[in-house]
Parts: sequence; structure tokens; C-alpha cells
Amino acid sequence: MFASGGEATGAALALALARDALHVDAHAEEGDQRPWLWVQDKAALRLSGRPYRPGLPEPLRHRLIHVSTATPEDALFALEEGLRCRDLAFVIGEIAGNPRALDFTASRRLSLAAEKHGTALWLVRLDARADLGSARMRWRAAAAASAPPRWNPQAPGRATWSAELFRAHTFQPGHWTLRDDGNALAATPSASAAAPDHGDLVRGSGARSLAAG
Repeated sequence: MFASGGEATGAALALALARDALHVDAHAEEGDQRPWLWVQDKAALRLSGRPYRPGLPEPLRHRLIHVSTATPEDALFALEEGLRCRDLAFVIGEIAGNPRALDFTASRRLSLAAEKHGTALWLVRLDARADLGSARMRWRAAAAASAPPRWNPQAPGRATWSAELFRAHTFQPGHWTLRDDGNALAATPSASAAAPDHGDLVRGSGARSLAAG
């Protein structure tokens, strides 16, 4: 998933997708108390800041394992080790730019580890160009205008994202507006998006890397 480093859009959408995927794919996960891993390299940490626990969804706050690393190489190592751990519900990674360490081979290792061990990965690339990668689905994410709240038009609206699927092994590319309704994600396709509904897109990611470079 490619996103601007100045919005925190990528990490927020990755977390929303992770929650939605757990809900869609594993009905037995309703009482799941497994921890989840969030890895940031130094540059990503500088751009988007550390996770703010009180701002996370309440069921996930106490389950977060946060790892910050000095280099992209260390971040990739931590991500791969996390994917090998079946005791994690999912893994989110943030890496800034286009470090040499995150080449096609590195992204392939992450994809294979996610598939082999059944741990879902959402990798957010901050302020990066879309270079070669092995991800099954590759997205560009940006903030979008929220719909006015029903009872108070002056209040903040639900979190909303503009999400472009520009490369995928299974689905046609398309453009969606994704909105967190508090329980799940709702998707509104653009006129040119002729692809399955959002639930199918989430299920299609399975235990694969949704957005590795």
C-alpha cells in the first residue's frame, strides 16, 4: 500500500482492513485475544509518529506489539519473524521511501512467509514510488472527505479513504471509496471499478501480503 507520509492514511487504512479481514474470514476470531505486530523503520517513525494506543480500536489497544527499528533491513527482519509466528493475529509494517533492502526478493520473502504461516500482512510504503514487488494486491491510499454525520453536520465524520487497486493477481484494477462505519468497511466503487465487492477483496488477500512493495 502506497501512501503519503504526511497523512497517516496508509497505517489507518491498513488497520481498518486488518480488522475487517478478521471479521470476514474467521467467525471464531470474535473472541480472539492474540496480539498483533506493528513495525516501523526509523524514517517511517519520523514521518507518521508512534502508534497512539488510546486512539486505537478498543479491542486492539492492549494487544499491540510495537517495534521500531533503526534501518529498513531490521524492519524487514522483524516483519518476517512476525509472519512466522502463528500467535499473531496480523502484522502491519511501515517503511519509508524506496530503500535498497526492500527489493523484489525481499518482498517475495514476505509474501511467501505470509502464505506459508497464515499470518496476514499489510505493508505500508510511505512517500515511495511503485517499484517492483511480489504482492498479490497493490494499493494507493489517500484521505477522502467524510460524509456529514447524521445528527450533527459539524462533528467529525467517519474515517474515509480513497483507495486505488492498481495491480492485482486476481482482480481487475479499480478505484473505491472506503468508509469505516464503526463495525466494518463499506466500499463505494467509482464508475470505472468493475471488480468484486469489498468483502471479496478482503477475502482475496487471505494470508498474503496485501500491499508489499
